[in-house]
Amino acid sequence: MSGNLIITIGRQCGASGKVIGQMLAESMGVKCYDKELLALAAKNSGLCEELFETHDEKPTNSFLYSLVMDTYSMGYTSSGYMDMPINHKIFLAQFDTIKKLADEESCVIVGRCADYALADYPNVVSVFITASDEDRIASLKELYKVDASKAKDIMVKTDKKRSSYYNYYSNKKWGDVKSYDLCINRSAVGLDGAVKIIRDFADVKMEWKKQHR
Repeated sequence: MSGNLIITIGRQCGASGKVIGQMLAESMGVKCYDKELLALAAKNSGLCEELFETHDEKPTNSFLYSLVMDTYSMGYTSSGYMDMPINHKIFLAQFDTIKKLADEESCVIVGRCADYALADYPNVVSVFITASDEDRIASLKELYKVDASKAKDIMVKTDKKRSSYYNYYSNKKWGDVKSYDLCINRSAVGLDGAVKIIRDFADVKMEWKKQHR
């Protein structure tokens, strides 16, 4: 376990969590991992990258969470892992890749239950980004070149998927203030303001931890 600073970002669809993550990483001089995690997890696990893209942050109700974590504790050489459905394997490969990144470097990680994967790491700041529905729909209209109705449909369905995925795999609730160190309304402070708040908060949290070891 390292002393690297890791900032994890959960986000509502259209709230600009990825953009804020990228801006934050640039201001800190570190890397931001979002979709890049999928390629890394595929490489580390030997599984096909297309499988990770197909299952990315999608919930599943077809198996028991305890089975996943029992197998995780036993390791990938067990017969349990060999017999495991592909979505189990993909989750565990991402889980391992997130931990590996945290051991190797300071970075920003967007989504994928990173805050849960790194729950035992001391220097993690978990953030959730939200925004008004109006702003989120406007961002999605621009991003996907669609009308407001289609943008709202994307927003609702994506949030539902992310919520189900996070709630299923973690022991916390997606978007609940109790699940994160810091929740920010991007509509209230803007992109630059969100980056500044996260950096300032991270500095204060790390200093507090230093003083209270």
